Amino acid sequence: MNSSSLDRRALLRYGTGAVAAAGLAAVANIGFARPAAAYGWSGNLGQGSSGSAVVELQIRVAGWAADSASQTYVSVDGSFGPGTAAAVRRFQAAYGLSADGVAGPQTFGVLNSLEKSDGSTAHFNWSEFTSHDGSGFGGGNVGADEVKENVRRTMYKLEALRKKAGDRAVTINSGFRSTAYNASVGGAGNSMHTYGVAADTAVSGLSTLDVYRIAETCGFSGLETHTVSWQHVDSRIEHSNYGSGFWWWQDGVA
Repeated sequence: MNSSSLDRRALLRYGTGAVAAAGLAAVANIGFARPAAAYGWSGNLGQGSSGSAVVELQIRVAGWAADSASQTYVSVDGSFGPGTAAAVRRFQAAYGLSADGVAGPQTFGVLNSLEKSDGSTAHFNWSEFTSHDGSGFGGGNVGADEVKENVRRTMYKLEALRKKAGDRAVTINSGFRSTAYNASVGGAGNSMHTYGVAADTAVSGLSTLDVYRIAETCGFSGLETHTVSWQHVDSRIEHSNYGSGFWWWQDGVA
């Protein structure tokens, strides 16, 4: 099969983002998890854009909230403002794209390459985040569907953390916890784990302090101490309805 027929079939099946992504991969040697079919981006997105596509974009670039330690995050509000543009530029630069802050076919191609067909992300699986008592995503402080969406958003932030860590493997020691399991391990009743917005992580070859410092740039508003063997990260400030709408960096700026 020649390249033109491949491009035509990809265009028909996956859209322009997939074709652009495939060409970009050949040039920049970027590894893609799957064809860019996950989200049907309808057109370029830039400052002033709004709507559901902007919401999805904000979810996927949320881990690129800052260049250095900063208590800031990308608002997932469907309104493309300066904060979203800055996060898009950081994402683009990290993946070797033109960092203009406008999301177009090449940016969409890379974004979609980070999603697997089941809605998880390229380097994380749903099973890594389910409660260790076998309850899956059920039995938490919110319903299972809400938990799973929260986990998905956490995965994208962790994709950014992984990229910033030099593409080192990230281990999830604890993701979502049912309230019963959380109580059995001595967790706080309102633990962010019981909502699916938290993860305890370790990164291959890095100290917990190293991970803490990277997480300070990823929009995480909850960072437990780096003096233990795992790094807790969560997005509590984005969920004030869960009763924890405040910044909590236990060791401050590291």
